[in-house]
Formats: sequence, C-alpha cells, structure tokens
Amino acid sequence: MADILDTDKDPFDAIVDAPFDSALSERYLVYALSTITARSLPDLRDGLKPVHRRLLWTMRQLKLDPTNGFKKSARVVGEVIGKYHPHGDTAAYDAMVRLAQDFSLRYPLVEGQGNFGNIDGDNAAAYRYTEARLTKTAMQLMAGLDEGTVDFIPTYNGEEHEPELMPGLFPNLLANGASGIAVGMATNIPSHNVAEIIDATLELIDNPTVEHSRLMELFHGPDLPTGGLIVDSPDIISRAYETGRGSFRIRGRFHAAEAEKEEDRTAGIERLGGGQYQLVISEIPYQVPKGKLIEQIAQLIADKKLPILEDVRDESDEQIRIVIVPRNRNVDPELLKESLYKLTDLETRFGLNLNVLDATRTPLVMGLKELLGNWVASQIDILQRRAQHRMEAIARRLELVEGYIIAFLNLDRVIEIIRTEDEPKPVMMAEFNLTDRQAEAILNMRLRSLRKLEEMQLRGERDDLLKEQDDLEKLLASPARQRTRLKRDLADLRKDYAEDTALGRRRTTIAEAAPTVEFNPDAMIEKEPVTIILSQRGWVRAAKGHVALDQEWKFKEGDGPAFALHAQTTDKLLIAGDDGRFFTLGADKLPGARGFGEPVRGMVDIDPEAHIVAALVYKPKGQLLLAATNGKGFAAEMDELLAETRKGRQVVNLKPGVKLRVVREIEGPHDHVAVVGDNRKLVVFNLEELPVLSRGQGVTLQRYRDGGLSDAITFRLEDGLSWAMGGETGRTRTEEEVWQWKVARGAAGRMPPRGFPKDNRF
Repeated sequence: MADILDTDKDPFDAIVDAPFDSALSERYLVYALSTITARSLPDLRDGLKPVHRRLLWTMRQLKLDPTNGFKKSARVVGEVIGKYHPHGDTAAYDAMVRLAQDFSLRYPLVEGQGNFGNIDGDNAAAYRYTEARLTKTAMQLMAGLDEGTVDFIPTYNGEEHEPELMPGLFPNLLANGASGIAVGMATNIPSHNVAEIIDATLELIDNPTVEHSRLMELFHGPDLPTGGLIVDSPDIISRAYETGRGSFRIRGRFHAAEAEKEEDRTAGIERLGGGQYQLVISEIPYQVPKGKLIEQIAQLIADKKLPILEDVRDESDEQIRIVIVPRNRNVDPELLKESLYKLTDLETRFGLNLNVLDATRTPLVMGLKELLGNWVASQIDILQRRAQHRMEAIARRLELVEGYIIAFLNLDRVIEIIRTEDEPKPVMMAEFNLTDRQAEAILNMRLRSLRKLEEMQLRGERDDLLKEQDDLEKLLASPARQRTRLKRDLADLRKDYAEDTALGRRRTTIAEAAPTVEFNPDAMIEKEPVTIILSQRGWVRAAKGHVALDQEWKFKEGDGPAFALHAQTTDKLLIAGDDGRFFTLGADKLPGARGFGEPVRGMVDIDPEAHIVAALVYKPKGQLLLAATNGKGFAAEMDELLAETRKGRQVVNLKPGVKLRVVREIEGPHDHVAVVGDNRKLVVFNLEELPVLSRGQGVTLQRYRDGGLSDAITFRLEDGLSWAMGGETGRTRTEEEVWQWKVARGAAGRMPPRGFPKDNRF
C-alpha cells in the first residue's frame, strides 16, 4: 500500500516485458487448471464440486440438520459467498436449489421449503422467500468431519477453515451423478441406485480381481430421478461403464394407473368406450422440462407433422400425467408412441463421461471398476484416519482416568497435600509420579466426585478404553479387518436405501426396446384415394376420390391435359423431365382440384428449358423402361429414382440435343421390349438384354441412319403386341406373330405390321 502511495515511484517500473504468446498461455493455463480442479469436475471421493461442498459445510455450521428448523436461503447464500465461496450469489443459490430438487438429484442433499422450481422448467423463488435445511443423506455424506478423517484448508481469505472433502460413506458421486464443462474437458455422470452401488462395491472388496461383467450383474446402470426407461442393450450399457464413455437412450414411460387391464396399464392405454382410447405419459426423460415437451408435441399438431395425433393435454398434479389423444381409434398405439419418440424429446440421449478428479486432484476418465476401487481406497484411508484419531483421544482420556484412580487410592493424602501445601501440584506430581495433565485434572476435580461409586465407574471406563484401544490397534494393523469393517458399515448404510424403501426403490427401468414399429413419416398420412391431374404447362392438382380419368377438367387458357392418374394420399409421385432428371412429390402435398392447381415448378426445381415427359406413382421394387431420342436406354429401379430434395435426381445422362423420350413401367410378366423409330422401323428383343442401371446413358436399343427413337414399350411375347386403332371405335389390334420382328438388341429393325399407328406410338 505504501508503494502505491509513494508518488516518487514510476508505475511503469512494475511493468514486465514478456512475449505476448507466452504471457497469455501462462495465464490461460492457470485459469484452465483452476476451472478443472476447483470448479467444474467433481472429486471422486465425495462426488462434490467446491461450491456444493461449501454449501453443505456452511449449512452444517449453521446447525441446519434435519432435526432442527429451516433457515432462510438468503442466510445460507450470504454465509457461503462471504466466508467460503467468493463468487456470485446467483451461482451459489442455483447450486443450492439443484441440491434440493428431487427431479434433479436422485437423493437430494438439501430439503427446501417454498418454491424451489418444478419439472415444468420454472425457476425457484428468490432466496429471500425460500428456506432450507440438510437432509439425512447430506448428514451421512458429512459424517466423521469432527473425527480427524479429513484435512481442513484455509478459506480464500485465510480467516476460516473448510474441509478438503466430505468423509461420509454415502457414495455420492455415482448416487447423484454430476455434470460440468471445464476447459478442454467435461464430465457427465448420471445418478445410480445406492443399493446397487453398494452391492458392486462389496463384491469388489471381496474380490479385487472381479470381472467387469460380474459387477454389471449387480450394478445395472443409471437410476434417474425422473424414472423413465433406458432402452439400450445390456452390451452397450456394459461397454460404456467399462470404458467410462458411452451414451444411453432414455425414454419417457407410458403408464395408465386407472386402466382395468394389466397390459393396458403397462402400455399406458386408457380405454374410453366405442373403441376410442388415449395414451398417458407418467414419466419423462431426465433433464427434459415438462413444459418444453408438451410444447414440442403441440407444435407437431400445429405444423401437421403428425396427422395421427389429435391433441395433447397436461393433467399433472404431484404426479406427471400427459394425455395423448390419437386422431381416431384405428391409429396403432405403438406407431403413435414410436412417432413421439422420434419427433420429440420423449426420447433423449444421455452421454456418459466418467471424468473425475482422483485423490491427487488429477482429472481422469475411469471405468466403473477403477472408479469403485479408488473410492474404496479413499474410504479405507478415512477409516484409518478415524481410528488413529480415536486412538489419540483414548490415550488422552486414559491418562486422566489413570490419574483419577491414583487420587482415589490415595484420597486422604491428596486432600492433605491440597490443604497444607502452598503449591500442591509439584508435590503431588513428585509423590505419586503424576503427569502435569493428571495433576491439573485432580486439582480441578469437584468434591461431589469423591464418591465410592466414582472409583468403580473409573475402573470400568479404563477397562472399556483399554479394550477399545486394543481393537483399534488390531484394526490398524490388519487390512483384512479394515475391509471387514468397511463392508459392515456399507451394509448398515444399505438398509436406509434398500429396494423396499421409498427412497431406495429403483425408478428407472432398464430394458432393451422391442423391435420398433418401422417409423415411416408416410405412415403419418391418412390414406385416401385421389386423382392427380398434371397439365401440359406443368400445373398439378389432386381431386378427392378416384374419378374417371377421361373426365373433362378446366384448364387455363392455352393449357390442356397431359397426365391423369389414380393414387392414394400416401403415394409418392415420380415426375420425369426430358433432361433425364427425376423429381418426387408427396401425393398428400398436392393442392386440391377446386382451382387450376399450382405449378409443379414452384414445388421442385425443374429446369426452365425442360419439359415433363412422365408422371407416375412410385411402387416399391418397381422398374421403369427409360429410353432417349438417340435410341439408348436402360431399366431403372423405382427405389433408385426417389429424390429427397427439390433439386431431384439426375438419372439419364444425355448428350447435347438428346432428350429423354420414354418413361414406362415394366410390369411383372413382361419379358420382351419393342422399340420403334421415327423411320417407322420396329425391333423386338428379350428384356434380359436390357441392363438395370441406377444412372447412365444406357445401351443402344435400336440403330438409326437418320431420325431417332419414337417410342418403346415392354410386353409379354405370348400375348403379342397391342395398339389402339384409329377412329372413334376405341378398338385395339393385337399382333400375335411378333416373333417375326425379334432380333438382337441394337438392330435397325424392319417395317411394323399392317395397321400400326401412323404416329409411331404404341
């Protein structure tokens, strides 16, 4: 301070010249280390970060144990940030609120009174309105603080002391989990069932070389505060705990407590009569605010992304009850559930990252066995320290008890010395060979203690102390006894968290999901018949029902009919341009037929120069015959033609000046291809000669000297080749002797049968 006030000193003398990069990296490294070791990562031994440890210590100092009354949260926060944790009050209060929320912590460490937030995602009331005290679990976590079990370190300002860690036997790290993001590393640990943690620990103490698979038979995986289901396979869960890294799929639970049948109850189905039903969600995934989940489901309804869903209602009180109403009674409940899992946070993924600070404050990612092994080692150390501390206390007490017994054996002489000597202490020490502490204790003894009964009690106390001292010496000398003691203490703790207690009962079900109903967004569409009309200028519409395809439709001036076909709203429409590009439209997305429809070019990006040459309904595993004006072509699988985007899919590669001319469906029984050119020559060849490609130019179907391909079709040779005759008769002609035109693929061909259409089209 004097230096600062010294006006003769040049402040620039204190500036140190250093390269910027080294100065920055040095300071950033200090910050990074402090974030890792003193803020974000939990200690393996007590599972706490410094802020939580300081909160619990402060509440203990304020005597806020479960048997005492509550105190204002503001009092706790003030003490914490004033004495131990020099950070913001909001950070300290938020940490304390989380310790009190039974939907955030599996085993809350703070008992709150007032508004501590809720599972809807609402925040807690301000700390001036709420009150808090410790829970029994928190007391178990801090048990032994007064028994020399841990070191106490000075606080940030050196005025107080705080424990380096909490010594209790409660396995808080795994029981309550932790999450945090440090610099360059993070941790994410779910909560687990205490009974299972203790069972796995006891197995490890009995058999330090135990196999990981054996531990996983006892320790099944996460047990989350909000329940729900973990639907991954046991192998995936086991692998995650073996390495310390992995992820789990968490789902909400459908459960209808009011349902009459057991299968309906477990499936979450409530029957409403008339075949109607509704689904009930009773548990939601961990860390998903209920309000956000309901908002997501409502948005699906508003955006019409889930047409099989009618409504969602929140009927929750203390228990969660979200009611899902299907569109109608024919909706498959499993499909509706599967859709909600896929489209909302009713299924989430929790990433496991067992990154913790070990006893040397080093961050490490540990597997389950290593984690439990380190925790057992820390508990053995605490056990030894407690025993050593007790031995020292016994030695001090034995010293006084021995002194008292000597005084009782020589009571008259002791009284005489006290009455006659000016300095009785040295005389007594010399005459009875007493220590300074013993003589001082005798001189401070009250007259009422000089009873005969007192001497008998002292002898009994000395015998008890000597026996306890002997037991502790044996305990400290024998690692086997220490393990036995730890097992006994763990077994006692387990009784408070047994499977039949309200707190200990497992909440999360671990069960691999059954094979899912194949989720297909198209299945969300209600199946209805439609008639699709596409005009010459590319305007499309869909009329309800299957109406006659030759019906008269109104078109814009200068426009006319091009394609008309029957379909279902669940179908996909394939549209082909003469540039060889294919586009996909959902039949349910098409405009109604009241007006002229809408231009296809507004729905997909068709090249302005291209013309639409085909519109047909996609059929799974169907095939198309594709042929270009240059006489080349191939067969294509319809599955390969579907396009996910507006840009479509380039299927036929065409040279300049060449156009895609033919897009025809190849029906099952067809075994031959017929091709006719502009020169009116016809070739017929075996369908097997036509390659099936997903993309390309194809192969030569027919050879031309001049002109190009006019039309191509597939047919069954047995049935012959049919074509419509001219005029209004509507009759067709069939040429059964087509074998006469049959040649190898790529031939020039010969003139068609008599009566073949003059436009050279089949």
